[in-house]
Amino acid sequence: MESLIFYIGVIGNVISVLMFLSPVGTFWRIIKHRSTEDFESLPYVCTLLNSSLWTYYGIIKPGAYLVATVNGFGILVEIIYVSLFLIYAPVKMRNKTAILAGILDVGVLAAAILAARLALHGQVRIDAIGFICAGLNIIMYGSPLAAMKTVVTTKSVEYMPFFLSFFFFLNGGIWTFYAILTRDYFLGVPNGAGFLLGIAQLVLYAIYMNVKPSINVSNRLEEGCEQESLISSLNYSN
Repeated sequence: MESLIFYIGVIGNVISVLMFLSPVGTFWRIIKHRSTEDFESLPYVCTLLNSSLWTYYGIIKPGAYLVATVNGFGILVEIIYVSLFLIYAPVKMRNKTAILAGILDVGVLAAAILAARLALHGQVRIDAIGFICAGLNIIMYGSPLAAMKTVVTTKSVEYMPFFLSFFFFLNGGIWTFYAILTRDYFLGVPNGAGFLLGIAQLVLYAIYMNVKPSINVSNRLEEGCEQESLISSLNYSN
């Protein structure tokens, strides 16, 4: 059983790494154009907080080092993403990103870890951090609902990339299986929700994959929908 848990965890790590790297194309575009255009930094700031807390959870929970390693990688990737916003964003967005990163990725993270270390001990500390992580994951896994609504409205999957939805489905599924094997409900609940949402996205893709929106609808929704599909790429934490 231990070897099965290990291999499932390794597979989960590989899939999670692919999920973390999925916005690379977007940031290559930002570097190439030397502008973040109308992309939002909030999803990346939140994912950095999420990855940081999951890394801490993996460190303090015995046997959860696979959770810590993949989210440790996520921290490095998200720091790069946020840094690119600080470099290439317009002044208003740059200031907004700096304030959000300071509040969430420094202030909230430090407060959560200090409170857990000073006020809580043993299994209670693990459960408290796990509860916070699960809550953040559920919120993030709910973000694709806007993109799914757009698909139904426009009857097109133009703004819901297949591979993003596919890895979203795989990531939720493999970590749900891992959570069942390890009896880790903090991993199981949010990733189970992500698995179901991943299935829903793939079903929508199958229904609307051969349908294209009219030119007018496509132009009108291009800016907003592009950001919605970007948000759905951030549900790759465990």
